[in-house]
Amino acid sequence: MASADTATVDIERTTVLAQEAKITPHRTDEIVPGRSLKRDELGRIHIKIVFYGPSLSGKTTALRWLFANVRSLSKGRIVEIADELGRTTFFDFIPVSASEKIVFDVFTVAGQRRHAKNRITVLRGADGIIFMADSRPEAMNENIASIQELRIALGTDRVATLPIVVALNKRDLPNALPVDYMVSMLEVQGYPVFETIATEGKNLLRMFQRILRDALIFKVGI
Repeated sequence: MASADTATVDIERTTVLAQEAKITPHRTDEIVPGRSLKRDELGRIHIKIVFYGPSLSGKTTALRWLFANVRSLSKGRIVEIADELGRTTFFDFIPVSASEKIVFDVFTVAGQRRHAKNRITVLRGADGIIFMADSRPEAMNENIASIQELRIALGTDRVATLPIVVALNKRDLPNALPVDYMVSMLEVQGYPVFETIATEGKNLLRMFQRILRDALIFKVGI
């Protein structure tokens, strides 16, 4: 059975990696909507969304589905870097234009533990997080380790202020863990939780719309 005791993360190393990535507590202006905005040369506001979670939880599958099926948004190109097994080793990046004035930069990060440095670096500057958990019983320890790493890397301040949604993926599997159990083990009570099937696109649009809305309110205030 999964437990926080068996799903360990190197707290000291994760803290050091977060410091190297320059992930710091929010400045006052960062938590005031409209005060700290990232703009490109065209004056467009950029908002960064990061998919986080363990390896093989479905992050890249979800991002590819959204790229192919969300027709209401103007999309740039998808950039992927994969290892010899076809898993994402750094990030997938899609600039999604919500309007002529706002661009959502959407990333997924490598879930394998050996890529912790790159994964935590991608977290820097995130304006919203989608945590994607794997509903298979054998993946629960990795789910717990991944969300522990996320909390340590972001720090208490950013965890408390950043928009975060949770996707419990692979809900079509016959042995998928109960939702209540996963929510309790991951300690995500109070967060928006979506039961997803990334291979079919189930609930991905609702999940994506929620994080875009929350991040937009958080950064711009609209």
